[in-house]
Amino acid sequence: MIEKGFDFGRLYRKIVRYYLTKHHYTKEKANMIAQSVVRKEMRLRTCQNSDCSHLLYDHLRNYQSCLVGDCKCQRFQRAEA
Repeated sequence: MIEKGFDFGRLYRKIVRYYLTKHHYTKEKANMIAQSVVRKEMRLRTCQNSDCSHLLYDHLRNYQSCLVGDCKCQRFQRAEA
């Protein structure tokens, strides 16, 4: 199974809108929170293999091998939470 690409921009916009409307934070503070959440999601969805560094949706889910042709990654390595 191939995973659909993750839209980090959409997540960013949703987080900013949430903190602006629900918590009445300033725009700067909402942007800081959104940036930290998106950075964390990006780190969690990036292969931690030093030879690879491709996103999760570039790997086959069942076999966890990389779809990029010239990549030698055999397995998706998750980041520590």
